[in-house]
Amino acid sequence: MHTTLSTDYSNETPREAAGVRVVKRTIKVGIAIAFFGATVILACNWWVVYNTRNQIYFNIHELPANDVGLVLGTSKFVRSGKENLFFRYRMEATARLWKEGKVKYLILSGNNDSEYYNEPADMQRALVKLGIPASAMTLDYAGFRTFDSVVRCKDVFNQEKITIISQNFHNARALFIGNHEGVEAIAFAAQDVPDGYSLRTLVREYLARPYAILDVYFFRPQPTKENREKSKNS
Repeated sequence: MHTTLSTDYSNETPREAAGVRVVKRTIKVGIAIAFFGATVILACNWWVVYNTRNQIYFNIHELPANDVGLVLGTSKFVRSGKENLFFRYRMEATARLWKEGKVKYLILSGNNDSEYYNEPADMQRALVKLGIPASAMTLDYAGFRTFDSVVRCKDVFNQEKITIISQNFHNARALFIGNHEGVEAIAFAAQDVPDGYSLRTLVREYLARPYAILDVYFFRPQPTKENREKSKNS
């Protein structure tokens, strides 16, 4: 004889039983929402990477030459105060492209939200040390986001054909934005960091790609038209 086991609510009041059902229903809805959200994020990431896969170059000898390279900014140091390898490898790749004649001029685009944090200036100093003359560089102080950097490259600096320089994961998003903003772009992938170097950056990029799709198709943000370095007197 088979015995059927079931939850015995005989000692519960009707209110307590209803509360248990509400909790179970809430958990199920939460799981469904989380699954749907994860599916959307993964689908957006696939869409961005798939649509830009043929525009990213890893071999410098296969990279077509362009007059202008757009270098996407990042911080020179990580929170612990140590050197940021994303920054170092990005600058080394930029210097190599310039010396190989793959780009002639550089737009260094990054965040400059205070006198103490200036990505374009940090990039310029690093590139000068690597042998690139300052005269070959233009600093974009209002590249607060990748969307801003790409759109301002066209709208403020009047460049519609460019080579984007960053790590591979970042290039895909920048190219996706450029493709929808009338920018004819290719990208060179700087050396990537070791596995496990920055899980936070990887997670942020997975979330940034869906946001880029929203920017392109729905939000349509308007980047600032100014290009003024912040100083103590600003």
